[in-house]
Amino acid sequence: MTQTKATTEPHCSIARTVNIVGDRWAFLILREAHVGATRFAEFRDVLGIAPNILTSRLATLVDAGILEKREYRDAGERARSSYHLTQAGQDLKIVLAALQQWGDEHVPPAEGPTVRRRDTRTGELISVGFVDKSGAAVPEDEVVFEPVPGGRADRSTWR
Repeated sequence: MTQTKATTEPHCSIARTVNIVGDRWAFLILREAHVGATRFAEFRDVLGIAPNILTSRLATLVDAGILEKREYRDAGERARSSYHLTQAGQDLKIVLAALQQWGDEHVPPAEGPTVRRRDTRTGELISVGFVDKSGAAVPEDEVVFEPVPGGRADRSTWR
């Protein structure tokens, strides 16, 4: 009898993603990176995060390929690392925008939204949503999450 090695890696894409960015600090670090923060002190000061937690979250995001470290040195100072979004990190912009949009609608701050999403070409306000391959908007009530037949999420194969 052959034994297979058990894996702790989830098969679900959502579960794998949440393992990387599933805590509040990771999302807030990404929010700041998307508005231009790159230095440890910037993240720490804006977020009010403990240095040990920030170090851990930055390492996780670097290890996952979401941020990359670059060395810099200010005059008269020791070398330090700055943190920059990779393409994978840039691709999380839509996730952050969707969270922001949901929050603005379902848990809005009393004084209104703090950030708006705007098209840089037209200046028009934009929303996050589903689109088909031609780019046409698809209403949310017409979208389903469909398990791949025969895949691990295919509940018809569960017994």
